[in-house]
Amino acid sequence: MRDPGFMVQDQAQEMAPDTRARDVEVQLTRAGLGLARRLGDGAGGLLFDRLLRILEARHPRAFTALGELPDARLLIDPVDAPAALLLRVGPTLALRVCDRTAEAEATVRGPCARLLDLLEGRIDGDALFFRRELSIEGDTALILALRNTLDGEEMDLFGDVAAAAGPLRHALPVARRNAGRALDLLAAARRFAPPPVRWGMAVLERRLIGPRQGA
Repeated sequence: MRDPGFMVQDQAQEMAPDTRARDVEVQLTRAGLGLARRLGDGAGGLLFDRLLRILEARHPRAFTALGELPDARLLIDPVDAPAALLLRVGPTLALRVCDRTAEAEATVRGPCARLLDLLEGRIDGDALFFRRELSIEGDTALILALRNTLDGEEMDLFGDVAAAAGPLRHALPVARRNAGRALDLLAAARRFAPPPVRWGMAVLERRLIGPRQGA
């Protein structure tokens, strides 16, 4: 029989790469929102239309249900990201980047990582709400309907997108396994780089991701 202490250690080691991979995915999401905001509704809108088509192909039941909802707008606001998302449900389903002051029938606000966890069913929305990591405003019936639609879908946002990328889909599991090492290498590169390079990296990060709230 194995020492329970070793089991805990093993479990922690198994969980660590997943946590680091989630850190990378959150940074990519924030960078993607910043880029989409700069691209505007034209090119940025095309990217979101493509994303919706990919997700619809992977989750047809959920998208059929979303299309049957009454026409309404849901503001999804990752508070530590440079922009928010406006999801229009109903017959004209659409997703666009927007300012966090955009008008909507309902709003969900929370950290980017928690909203991704919520989308992918990794965490219970009620627990987030009671821990005040998530705030809800407006039409709660709309939010409940969206939650019921996504319930049981086992959505993996990055996995779904990678699956539509042909041969690149094989790279995602490898990237997730090595996310921690990649982050460590980037941190080391930043730490030992000469000041002009560090400043350049910081400027590039701000341009891609945008300023953090409260920074």
